[in-house]
Formats: sequence, C-alpha cells, structure tokens
Amino acid sequence: MRKLRNDELGRIDVAAFRDMPKTPLIIILDDVRSLHNIGSVFRTSDAFLIEKIYLCGITATPPHKDIHKTALGATESVAWEYRADIMGLVSELKERDVSLVAIEQAVDAVPLNAFNVRSGQTYAMIFGNEVKGVSQAVVDACGSVIEIPQYGTKHSLNISVSAGVVIWDFWSKSERLQKPSK
Repeated sequence: MRKLRNDELGRIDVAAFRDMPKTPLIIILDDVRSLHNIGSVFRTSDAFLIEKIYLCGITATPPHKDIHKTALGATESVAWEYRADIMGLVSELKERDVSLVAIEQAVDAVPLNAFNVRSGQTYAMIFGNEVKGVSQAVVDACGSVIEIPQYGTKHSLNISVSAGVVIWDFWSKSERLQKPSK
C-alpha cells in the first residue's frame, strides 16, 4: 500500500469550498482560551464542510499566528463571526429555528451515540470553556444537551477532541440521511 502524495488528494480551493453545499451544522465556541484548540476546530470544520463557526466571549479570533498554526488556512475557508454575547446569538439562532445543543455533562444529557439528526434541520453545537464548560445559562437556553460517553478514569476530553468527535458523528449521521436506502 502506498501513501498518497498531497497532489494526489484532489483537494478543492477556497473558492470552490465556499460554493459547496454545507453540512447543516454551526459550531459555537464560547470562552475558549486555547488558540490551538480554536485553530483545530477550524481545521475539523473545514474537513466536514461545516456551515459556520461563531467565536464568543473571550474566544480569540483570526488572524493570529497560534490559531493559524493548527488551522492551516481553514480560517480562510470556513465562514466565521465573532459575537461578544453568546446569549444574544442563542436568541437569534432560536428565532431562525436552529436546534441548539450544548456539548456538556448534564442531568438527562443524551449520549452522543443515541443522538438522532433530523433531516432538514440545522443544528448549532455549543462548546464551552476548557475548565468551566458550557455555562449553566447557555445549557438552560438549549433545546438539548449531548454528552460524549467516556469510560476511563478521566471524565473530560480536550475541546478540540470533543469537537472532532461530535462533528464527525454529526456529519456521518447527516450523510446517511442524504443517501437513498437499499
């Protein structure tokens, strides 16, 4: 088996990316401190054609060399916007009938593997601060909470890892909705 060279991967350019149909998923990062985590979420969002990223609160914004280090240019392809106040954004997205989902450990949270994606629905997944998580006010404002099941001694994942797991799971489930069943 031979590894593919970069020139064999058939990657699209930024203009083609912007014109492509997007996965009906919005990512919200609220008070995320690590610039490397932010960049990693951009890169994962590019890989799975995410509709948009909102950076809220103290979350840093591009351009920044430490975001660029892990984003590898994805800040140019993925649509993004900064909002100081997440609660205003939450209200706006609710008015647009976007389904708001906090990624958090909470009473009655739905395990990620049991979460069902509804065809035709746009979702916004909210990831919070590396230490404090998603604020209780935001959790209260969301229609649901998803928890990534974990079975080891640690009960948290790095935010960029959590985003990668959730984004891939969502993309995988939404792709199945688009394919005709046999």
